[in-house]
Amino acid sequence: MNFRSKLPSLGTSIFSVMSKMAAENNAINLSQGFPDFPSSSELRDLVSAHMRAGHNQYAPMQGVMKLREMIAQKNLELYGVNTDPVTEITITVGATEALFAAITALIKPGDEAIIFEPAFDSYVADVELNGGICRFVPLTYPDYKIDWEKVKSVFNNKTRLIILNSPHNPTGAIISREDIEALRHIVQNSSTFIISDEVYEHIIFDGQHESLLKYEELRKRTFVLSSFGKTFHTTGWRIGYCIAPPELTLEFRKIHQFSTFSAPTPMQHALADFLGNKQNYIGLPGFYKQKRDYFQSLIKPSRFKIMPCEGTFFQLLNYEEVTLESDYDLAIRLVKEVGVASIPVSVFHHDKKDNKVLRFCFAKENSTLEAAAEKLCKI
Repeated sequence: MNFRSKLPSLGTSIFSVMSKMAAENNAINLSQGFPDFPSSSELRDLVSAHMRAGHNQYAPMQGVMKLREMIAQKNLELYGVNTDPVTEITITVGATEALFAAITALIKPGDEAIIFEPAFDSYVADVELNGGICRFVPLTYPDYKIDWEKVKSVFNNKTRLIILNSPHNPTGAIISREDIEALRHIVQNSSTFIISDEVYEHIIFDGQHESLLKYEELRKRTFVLSSFGKTFHTTGWRIGYCIAPPELTLEFRKIHQFSTFSAPTPMQHALADFLGNKQNYIGLPGFYKQKRDYFQSLIKPSRFKIMPCEGTFFQLLNYEEVTLESDYDLAIRLVKEVGVASIPVSVFHHDKKDNKVLRFCFAKENSTLEAAAEKLCKI
């Protein structure tokens, strides 16, 4: 049969590749972004309680109303903005599904999307699946900030979408109010939409989170995405959400209802209860800041250079003083010969740009970080 791939240039995700190699080589896995410590026992008990209470059938397509109401309350308390749980908030099967639905709702063949690199791999795949064209803008190295003059140089009347990610995966950088103002000036007289990937909104250490929900002029053209998996150490539950104005949400839900329809019901009920205690997410920055600082202190004696990390649970390490080999080759060698799995940052670039940087996840038990650092410091 004559079969032609819709994504001929894309192979298996680097996250799957490195996790598989880590398992095969009995290596410490600091590659894929998931914790190796348990989620809250209270939250797990809430899931069990809702299962026993009979909340095991399809949830409403839009999501359990109580959870949407609690998200709206959180938005009001954190960002001072009213979001309608009926017409503006949709619960999804992880932020990945929310991203796919938002891009599919927006992008038609020939439309252009501006993507900042290094970029999470789903952005390119989703744009190309919908026939869109990616216009890449590299973040400045080594601080990974946005060069708005370069954005202006690729922005045109075909620019349908700009994708932001803050705190940023893989670099840990965050956007500032100056970035928000620059973005506003660029899009103000256009028909360009924005996707703001804010899945690490509660994991920020230096500065504050500039959610696009706070800026009314931008919010009118924006899909804001977030994830409970990252917030509550439950990546396997696949519960995310999208916040957008009613007219955008209407189009978003058309895609959502025919891709997954609804997210797991008992988890939604449990998360709604869990959000009732603000400390369950307010205390998250301090928790992960301790993890970041501890990992940095362990790595400091090594030959790796520690790069800034303002948010997320990822630490970039520059290895120019260690070797001149490519980041991909070094990542493979570290798994096989040293016993530590990481992610080469070049895979987040469409042209495989290599700045000799690896990404390590520090959302791990201290003992895991200690064992990994001991190996890395011997290099």
